[in-house]
Parts: sequence; C-alpha cells; structure tokens
Amino acid sequence: MDQVTVTLPDGSTRQMPMGTPVREVAASISPRLAAAALAAAVGDRVVDLTHPLEEDASVRIITKDGPEALELYRHSTAHLLAAAVTSLFPEAQCGIGPPTEDGFFYDFVVDRPFVPEDLEAIEAKMRELASLDLAYERKMMSKAEAKRYFADRGEPLKVQLIEEKGGPIVSCYTIDGVFMDFCTGPHVPSSGVLKAFRVLTSSNAYWKGDAKNQPMQRIYGTAFFTNKALEEHLTRLEEAKKRDHRKLGRELGLFTFHKWAPGATFWLAHGTTLWNLLAEYMRAMLFPEGYVEIRTPLVFNKQLWETSGHWEHYREHMFLVESEGEPYGLKAMNCPGHMLVFASEVRSYRDLPIRYYDQSVLHRNEASGVLAGLTRARQFCQDDAHCFVTREQIGDEVERLLRLVQRVYADFRLDFSVELSTRPETFLGDTKTWDQAEHQLEQALEASGQAYVVAEGQGNFYGPKIDFHVIDAIGRNWQCATIQLDYQLPERFQLKYIGTDNAEHRPVVIHRAIFGSFERFIALLIEHYAGAFPLWLAPVQTIIVPIADRHGDYAETVATRLREAGLRVEVDARQEKMGYKIREAQLRKIPYMLVTGDREAADNAVAVRHRTDGDQGACAVDAFIASALAEVRRRS
Repeated sequence: MDQVTVTLPDGSTRQMPMGTPVREVAASISPRLAAAALAAAVGDRVVDLTHPLEEDASVRIITKDGPEALELYRHSTAHLLAAAVTSLFPEAQCGIGPPTEDGFFYDFVVDRPFVPEDLEAIEAKMRELASLDLAYERKMMSKAEAKRYFADRGEPLKVQLIEEKGGPIVSCYTIDGVFMDFCTGPHVPSSGVLKAFRVLTSSNAYWKGDAKNQPMQRIYGTAFFTNKALEEHLTRLEEAKKRDHRKLGRELGLFTFHKWAPGATFWLAHGTTLWNLLAEYMRAMLFPEGYVEIRTPLVFNKQLWETSGHWEHYREHMFLVESEGEPYGLKAMNCPGHMLVFASEVRSYRDLPIRYYDQSVLHRNEASGVLAGLTRARQFCQDDAHCFVTREQIGDEVERLLRLVQRVYADFRLDFSVELSTRPETFLGDTKTWDQAEHQLEQALEASGQAYVVAEGQGNFYGPKIDFHVIDAIGRNWQCATIQLDYQLPERFQLKYIGTDNAEHRPVVIHRAIFGSFERFIALLIEHYAGAFPLWLAPVQTIIVPIADRHGDYAETVATRLREAGLRVEVDARQEKMGYKIREAQLRKIPYMLVTGDREAADNAVAVRHRTDGDQGACAVDAFIASALAEVRRRS
C-alpha cells in the first residue's frame, strides 16, 4: 500500500498508509493525545478526526488548548441544539447555526415563538443527547441526493443553501442518525465531548438577515470546555444585563426611542449634556493639533456617490431621495464631501497636512432586525476627520494620531489593544505602494511605543489600517478608533497639490476616528461605568438636598455659586423624606449629594455625601467647589 509522510509540529516525520484517518496519527503519538483529540489541522485546513490522509502533509492534532478548538466546540454544540429542537418540534425547519465570539446561535422556522419553558426543555434534550455520546460523522452526497433528502424532510431553506453553495458533491454531518445538517464542518468526534453549555435566549430573526425574507426564531447559546469557564461567562452576562446601556439610558433619563423613527436616538436633556461634553472634549483635543472643523451637506446628488464608488458598492445601505427627477443619497459617511472641500481651492505642499474634522449627522439604512440601541443605529454622528498628506508625511501624521488616541483613551481610563490590518487578497493599487504604506504604519506604531498584532489580509481594499479595540470594565471588546490610509479616493476625485517642483501631485488621505460614533461610544461609556460616570462626565455632578422647606433659599444660593463655578447642579426641594431623596439620588448615580440644614446655613457649608464613599462630613462651600473642580480637571 502507498505511504504518505506526516510531518508533526516538532519537525519529526512518520510514514502512514495512504487513507489513514488522522485519528490514528494521534493514536500513534500517544493514547492520551488520542483521547484528548477533537480535530486536526492538515496543512492549513482544519478537519475532523475521520479525515483520510491522501498525500504528504503537516499534521497538528487539535485539543481543547488549540486556537481553533473553542469555535469547533461551539459549532458542534449548535448542531446539538438543532438536533434537540427538531426532536422536540418535528415541524421546525432549520436555517443556519454558526459559532460566534461568545457562543453560537441557530435559526428555525416554527409556528410560534419559543418561550422560556421551551428553552429549558431544549437544553434538557441537549444534555440527554450529549450523555448518549453520539458520533458526529461526515457524509458526502451528490448535490441532487442532498437536495432530495432535505426536500423530503420539509427543509426548503437547506435545499436553497445547497443550490447556492454546494458543488457536485456536498458535505453533510450526522449526529448518529438523530440529525443531519448541510455543513462543511469540521466537528468534534461525538456528543459526549460537549458538557459545559447553556441555552440562553431566543429572539426574532429573518432568513439571511433580510426583513423581506422568511421570519425565523433564533436561539442563542454558549459553550465552554469547563463548567468553571461557563459559570464565569454567565456571571459576566448577568453583569452585562445590569450595565445594558438601553436599560440605564432609560433609567438615567439620557435618551429614548420611538417606533416612528427606528434606529434614531431622541437625546433627552441629560443625554444631550453628555453628548455635548464629549463633542467639546474632542474639539479641545483636536484644535491644538491643527484640525479645522467643517460641516458638509446632508444630501448629495448621486454623481458624488458614483465618483466615490459608493453608488455601486454601498447604495443598498443608503437612504435615497429624489428631487426634480434627480436621485440623491443621504450622507452615509463624510469622506466624499471632504474630498470636495479639499478640491475647492488650489493647494500647495506648504498647506499640507490639512486636517478636516466633521461631526455632522450621518444616515445608514441598516436592516431593522439588527438595530440595537446606540450600538447599531440608522442615524448617528462620528468624530470624523480626514487628514490630507503627502506620501512622505504619512509616518509622522500616523504617529501623531497614535499619540492622540492614547491620550484620549487614558482620559477615560480605557484599556485597549491594537491591530494592524494588511493588504487583502483583492485590493486596489500596486503592491509597492501597499508595502510602503504598511511599512510606514509599522514604523509609526513602533515609534509611538504602541504594542500591536498584525491581522494579515484584513485591510480595506483601498489601503491598510490600524484598529483600536477598547476593553471595558467586564472584559468585552469594542472596536472604536481607526486609522486608515486611502490612495483611492484622491484618485477618484482627481485631488492634487502643487509640490516643491511646481508639478501636480496626488495627496494621500488618512481616514480617522477616535470615538467612532458618538452613539456607540456613549453606549460603551454607559456600560463601562455602569452608568456611574466620573465627575467630569456626569450630566448632573451634584444635587443639593435641603433638610426642610426653610433651608430651600440657602440651597438655591449654594446652587448658584456652584453653577457660576462651572458645575452642573440640581436642587431637590420636593417635600419628601431625606432618606427617600438620598436613595433616589444614589439610583440616579449622581456623584455628590450636598445636604443643607440650619448648621450648614450658619457655617456657609454643606454636608457632603459621595455616591460610593458615603458621608464625607461638613465642608465649606468654597472648599467643596475647589475640590470638585480639581477632580474635574484630573478627569479622575
């Protein structure tokens, strides 16, 4: 029998008969490895343990410690979920069931929404199937045979997927006769491997995420290799529920939504204060850096979007209108308008860099099913800027931007990680330009002392980029700041400047945002601080609570002094008990409560109570003002 050469991660090799399943490679190394094996990497492809070796290859056995293991484990658990649902609800049609960053989901067509009792029964059935240690087996079928099987089973959506994605021979996976799905895999060897999982929630969904398609029910779940890791994750989920910006935004009177304006935020008084604080903060950071603020139109003729390329590639995500027979699009991003501003004058190399800042309103026609409070909206604003530079200025400008981002996130006490995304398979321009751009970004990152990882092939089609992933108080990642090089828009808009040689040259554009969108950044801050904003960001920084009606005038006098000093203050003069008013101020997460009574009025003082540290004792009004202003300046 022909032999194949297997190369192991340590560089050693061994000969195996052709057709040997990779499971036997694990067994030949050690019984312990064979027992722990979940799958294998053959070359750069992840396969299940039954995969036959047909040619010489490098082989790495994947156990639970492998980088691919958790995604594989969760994908297999999603199939186990589908097996449980189709067992309990035989008329259910299956959609798709991928792993996700935090778990997995599976979509179903059913005759009614799932209720909590259904989810409990589904999880119990999953545990029953897992305890049977049923084998996951790959079954190769002709496209016609697979379509016939799923059609006979009443699964038209699977038939559609096979028609769209399957080749002449398609891959399906069975769970030992209990369930079969159209899937390329790979999967774990058997259901007995799956132990630490939990069915979480259900929600409405649509086939392929399009509201025009078949309505579906989506079941979310999660899975980990140990019960300890699962319980830690569930604890984080409970904490995340408490911090949910939609819940806290309503309770703190920051914003609201209405069905007549889906995906658009109604900023209430306190939310507007917070929004303006962030806007002014960003202006204060940018103006010393040489930025100028501009505002561009909300609606543009389609000719702008055709020139930028968005009409061809992004039109379905835009709100379109018509005027006098001409098609227009609501602004979905600021960059094309900024190109027109740059082109409105003759530019010299002496003018560069030019840094335009714009925080005007943007609209994107997101599907209703994906709208999620402030984190996924149709109307939003970005702290958006475009820096027009020469090619020689790219490195210095990016380094300046990196230091700016570092300063901003330090003010909010936000930790972050950084990713450099390089040339994708499909790109515009030439490789020499890309190599130069990537090298300049690398140099800027190193010069700024910023640690980073490289995301190979994840750049935009028009240029490489640097992305910042903010880590919040409970360990979740939020993609926020981005720095993107763009050689294509200046080309499309025929931008030029006069160089030192009196010839025309093409500038490079650096797209950059630090908050990202104001809406999403505010959601991040609400959840990061659990609504308890630091003093400098709190919409109401202090509330004055008079003990009795006769102390009201003094409370107003103190409030006036605080306002004149620049502090945001309210007076709670309601005829309620002191304890009630203090508890309510605590629930509103107001940083300081100042109690005024006879003694305080006589001593020109206030009794200070901090929202977390409790009573601080009496303090002269001027001393409290000085202390509060110092805390604001520290942004602590």
